[in-house]
Amino acid sequence: MRPEARLYGRFRALPDLFSGTGERGLDTGNKKIIMVTDPVSDMLTRIRNALLVGKTRVEFPYSQLKLEISRILKEAGYVAAVERRGRRTRKLIELSLTYQADGSSKISGLKRISKPSRRVYKKAADFGKVKQGLGVAIVSTSKGLMTGLEARRASLGGEVICEVW
Repeated sequence: MRPEARLYGRFRALPDLFSGTGERGLDTGNKKIIMVTDPVSDMLTRIRNALLVGKTRVEFPYSQLKLEISRILKEAGYVAAVERRGRRTRKLIELSLTYQADGSSKISGLKRISKPSRRVYKKAADFGKVKQGLGVAIVSTSKGLMTGLEARRASLGGEVICEVW
C-alpha cells in the first residue's frame, strides 16, 4: 500500500485572522468607517430611509453644502429644525423631520439630479415648476445655493443639485 500523503504537515497553525484584534491591538469597536463617493446622495438617502421608517430625527456627517441644503429644506417647510452638532472631525447635522396630522411626511420624494458622473446645468429661463409647483429644486449658483424659483428671479443659472417634493 501507499503511505499517507503529508500534505497538511507543511502548513503551520495560524492565529484567528478575523477576530478583530491582533498583535497591535486594533479594535474598531462600534466605530463605522464608511467611504462615501457622493455625500449629497448619501444625505438624501438617509432622509428618505428615516421617512420610510417614521423617525422624527435624522443625522449625517457635516459639510457646508449639506448644511445649506438643509437650510433650504427648512425654509421651504419640509424640515422643522436644523442643528449642527459636534466638534472638529465629528461634526454632524441633525434634522427634525415634519409629519402631517394624518401621519404622512411632508416630504413625499427626493431625487438627486446632478451626480458626480453626470452634471446637470440649467439656464435661469429653464427653471420650471417641480411636480407642478408642489416641489422645490435646489440649485448651486454663483451666488450660493438657492431654490430654482429664487435663481429664476435673480436671473442666475447653475447646477441642479436635487429636487424635493
